[in-house]
Amino acid sequence: MNNNLSELQQRFYQIINNPTLSPKQKNQFLALEAEASLPYLSIEDDIAQAMKDGVICDMFEGHAPFKPRYVLPDYAKFLSQGSEYLELTPAENLDDALNMLNIIYHHVPSVTNIPVYVGQLDDVLMPYVGSLSDEDIYQKIKRFWIMLDRTLPDAFMHANIGPADNIICRTILRVDAELKQIAPNLTFMYDPAVTPDDLLRHATRNICECSKPHIANYPMHAGAYGDKRFGIVSCYNSLPLAGGSNTLVRMNLKEAASKAESAEDFINTTLPTYSKLMVELMDVRSTYLHESSNFFTNFLATEGLIEESRFAPMFGIYGMAEAVNALLEKDGKQGKYGHDISANELGHAISEKLAALVDENPVKYGYNGKALLHAQGGISLDMDATPGVRIPYGTEPDPVTYVHATAGHHKHYTSGISDILTIDETVKSNPEAMYNLCKGAINLGYREFTANVASNDLVRVTGYMIKLSDIAKFDDEGSRKNTTWLGAEASKNTGILNRAPRVVSIESTPVYK
Repeated sequence: MNNNLSELQQRFYQIINNPTLSPKQKNQFLALEAEASLPYLSIEDDIAQAMKDGVICDMFEGHAPFKPRYVLPDYAKFLSQGSEYLELTPAENLDDALNMLNIIYHHVPSVTNIPVYVGQLDDVLMPYVGSLSDEDIYQKIKRFWIMLDRTLPDAFMHANIGPADNIICRTILRVDAELKQIAPNLTFMYDPAVTPDDLLRHATRNICECSKPHIANYPMHAGAYGDKRFGIVSCYNSLPLAGGSNTLVRMNLKEAASKAESAEDFINTTLPTYSKLMVELMDVRSTYLHESSNFFTNFLATEGLIEESRFAPMFGIYGMAEAVNALLEKDGKQGKYGHDISANELGHAISEKLAALVDENPVKYGYNGKALLHAQGGISLDMDATPGVRIPYGTEPDPVTYVHATAGHHKHYTSGISDILTIDETVKSNPEAMYNLCKGAINLGYREFTANVASNDLVRVTGYMIKLSDIAKFDDEGSRKNTTWLGAEASKNTGILNRAPRVVSIESTPVYK
């Protein structure tokens, strides 16, 4: 390589000549390098120092953000009104609706350049079913599902179904279990007042087959945003429908705890100090997006599919387990996060304080003027810091103990929280145990229930899906799926493959009684 090239130009050539990347993937990585080559937005020295110290992270959204991190268009409105910009008339039948969705998805941006939200699909598609037979619907949905995975091969793409029982919901569950694709990710909304038990059983049987779907506590989410006014996107991020997240900034609680003298000092001084810096950084980033990038002049906004006022920054945290353990040690106390009452109670107190700080500190561009607290699932570069408020990999207790240890956190994280329970493969012969565990977790206050089954090829990393078979051959062959490299990196750096599968039985899951 020419030694006269700049460091940036050398990185360009490394991407261009990479034998395992497709041309489309090369385009994406080149674009990321271009964004990162711009000077960073003007920030105060204390924010820059907190970022340098590893306490605050901006999640690599670009130095001059020109698109929101996550966008949740109102797809039902799009199908009913058509689009002048896309030269589309309103949908008249299911074929029209599926074709129109396929078109608009390629115009919905995100931090990944692929739509992270493809809609509450049963609500969106049911008006167009008409007199189609169940078999006709199955064939159309199956082709649609394959199309999504092959044209938008990104595990952060996310579909929602439920809580009501209908043919689209059940067909998507059937197709998803058959195809076992990484994309789209899937959340089933569960509402005990609406969802029949046999439909929840169908969803939890699917988890046994393919580690999907997530099961969302619909009343808890609707209480935060309003009925039918939100979506679960990307990994497990809950955000306003017709809006989204303009930026995500996160705090490494482990590193923040290292700056504190005690648990009391951490809660009363350290967290408020860094929370203020978080808000300032979110304001700098969202201000550029809203006031300089011209994003909100595009057709999604002008045709009423998104509303600027429904975007909010996500205030993310991770490393709760390490922070709690470190603070107990500083205080000369015994206890281990996830295993001891004193440790778990300290963790709950930290979450309660974080929720109060987010509520007390308004942001310039937020949802009702506020940011949204989020238990961030980690990224592939994280080392020695557990995602969100999860119990560290390899030290997980039995599933019921896990649920009791972490349930107290869920009420505080409006914009999403996920504990991934890794269940032994014996659950496949006893799917009622998965149903009981899920129902119990929801009744105890889980916002979102998520489980991997140890023998499945399809598993979750932080919330997105990978196939272990893809990881095994990635170094030699690459992958057509955009997120395989993240999963491969995470498996090396973050210990996701060290998760401890635990046996769950009907007798051991009375948590809902």
